[in-house]
Amino acid sequence: MPYDTRHVVGAFIGGIAVTYTIYELSSRLRPSDQQQSHEPLAARPQYKLGIESTIGNTPLIVIKSLSEATGCTILAKCEFLNGAGNSPKDRVALSIINRAEEEGLLTPYSGDTIYEGTVGSTGISLATLSRARGYSAHIIMPSDQAHEKSDLLRKLGARVDRVSPAPIVDQLHFVNRARNLAREHTADPNRAGRGLFADQFETDANWKAHFEGTGREIFEQASAEGGRIDAFVAGAGTGGTISGCAMYLRGKLPDIRIVLADPQGSGLYNKVMHGVMFHGLEREGTRRRAQVDTVVEGIGLTRSTKNFEVGSELVDDAVKVTDDQARRMARWLCEKDGIFVGSSSSVNCYAAVKTALQLGPGHKVVTILCDSGMRHLSKFWKQVNEIGGEDDMTFEELMKA
Repeated sequence: MPYDTRHVVGAFIGGIAVTYTIYELSSRLRPSDQQQSHEPLAARPQYKLGIESTIGNTPLIVIKSLSEATGCTILAKCEFLNGAGNSPKDRVALSIINRAEEEGLLTPYSGDTIYEGTVGSTGISLATLSRARGYSAHIIMPSDQAHEKSDLLRKLGARVDRVSPAPIVDQLHFVNRARNLAREHTADPNRAGRGLFADQFETDANWKAHFEGTGREIFEQASAEGGRIDAFVAGAGTGGTISGCAMYLRGKLPDIRIVLADPQGSGLYNKVMHGVMFHGLEREGTRRRAQVDTVVEGIGLTRSTKNFEVGSELVDDAVKVTDDQARRMARWLCEKDGIFVGSSSSVNCYAAVKTALQLGPGHKVVTILCDSGMRHLSKFWKQVNEIGGEDDMTFEELMKA
């Protein structure tokens, strides 16, 4: 076939036309240079600074199975989704550290060490945030707590001492031991930095973290869905959560009912219901025997604390929850809702259901999911019946005495 230059010219012109069309379309779809942001990544609002920014604003969810069974709306604040130590203690630990830095009691990367006596969760939050802020952590905990907690603390680089359980009047009690170690560190001229005793049971940085954070968030989240909350139910490990939330919520919702969820072995139920921690023959502060055995960790006290006392007058009622009831609730939540939580969350949910049944259908009850069941495998969850077995639990069986 003879070569015809007209074909070449036609193809060339056609190619130019196609290229121009593609360029025009892409120019319209591509943001202009004026629209493109050259702002540094750290300054852009969608980026947040550090692990601290993952603390707070946790979801408030409906627990479907419990809501259907009671005719009420059972809501749970998912505090296990705080991003540092994965519990409500993240809020407390951050509040303690921020205050200490503001007051000049902690200086990053100076050798300062944070000391705390804890059953685990506060220690994990402090150890995580200490890593992020340039401090060391030294945690003292009772030896009867689940080993998952001390193992995790060591992986976070904290020094961990597991000590024998003792009454609070004994200087070998885990809280007193932490206080003394912090004092010794600060007084030692041969040691770098200072020691800070976090003092979670008594510092008002604890309840204020929940007043300014958890309680406010619950109210705002509930307000977006109609606003009314009929009851707030929570346990007390230090008392900071129930006091801080109660003070904020009662200020916004004068008719809200505040209910303490208390495990066996704790004296707070008697404190709320009868005005005394124990039997009249046992004055508070002189009781020397150890806490009654319980599988529940993280909540329950055999003494009162400043964090509990600051909001104690707002607590209207208390529900005592046995270990067996807590285990049944843990299994129920996992089987019915896929919610895998620890012992304190199970106590909270059992008490929330009891409260809902007392109030009657149509009411709204809020409680706290504290931490994941993964921290309770070797102790609490080891005693929970097999999940998904043939013996499907009924609601009546769940709530039996």
